[in-house]
Amino acid sequence: MRIRTIAEQRCSRAGSLLSCFLLLLGGCQLTNVPNQIEAQVQRVISGHTVDVLISNQDPPLMARIRMIGIEAPSWKQKPWGDQAKTCLQKMLSEISETGDQKSVMLELDVEEKDRYSRWLAYVWLDGVLVNEQLVAKGCALASPLVPNNKYDAKIARAQEYARIMGYGIWNPDQPLRLTPAEFRRQNP
Repeated sequence: MRIRTIAEQRCSRAGSLLSCFLLLLGGCQLTNVPNQIEAQVQRVISGHTVDVLISNQDPPLMARIRMIGIEAPSWKQKPWGDQAKTCLQKMLSEISETGDQKSVMLELDVEEKDRYSRWLAYVWLDGVLVNEQLVAKGCALASPLVPNNKYDAKIARAQEYARIMGYGIWNPDQPLRLTPAEFRRQNP
C-alpha cells in the first residue's frame, strides 16, 4: 500500500473541487436557448421594451423583450418618454417588400430574463443594432446591465455622439433633467 504525499492529497482535493465547480457551473448555464432568435415585433411597449412573436417555436411564442444596455425615459416623463417610444416604433415599423412585418434578430447575452420576467436581448434590424441607434438618436440613455455587457462600449460611444450633437434628450433647449431611474425615485 502506497502512502500519498501531502502534495498528492492536495492535488486530488483540488481536482475534486475543480470537477465539482465545473459541474455546478455547467448546471447554471442556460439550456436550449440559442444566442440569436428570429422574431417579429408585435407591439412597442416603451422606448426600451417590445412584444415579439417567435414563430419558429412550436407552438409560436409571444415574449416581452427588455432591450439590454439602454434605458428610455418613462412614459410619465413628458415629452421624452413619448418621443422614445415613437422613435422605437418608427425604427421597427418598416415593412418588407412582401408586405410582412420585418423580422428582427434577438441576441441574448449572459442573463436570459430580468426581475420582471422580460427576456433580455439586443435587437438587430437589417444588421443594425437598434439598442445603439436609439441612444445615438438621443431617444434613450446608455445604461449598462451587468453582467450583460457585450456592447456597452459601442452604446456608450453612441451616447457620447448624441450628447455632442445635442440630439433628443441632449437637446440644449429642452434637455432631460432626470435620468429615468431618478425620475422613478421622485415619482413613485
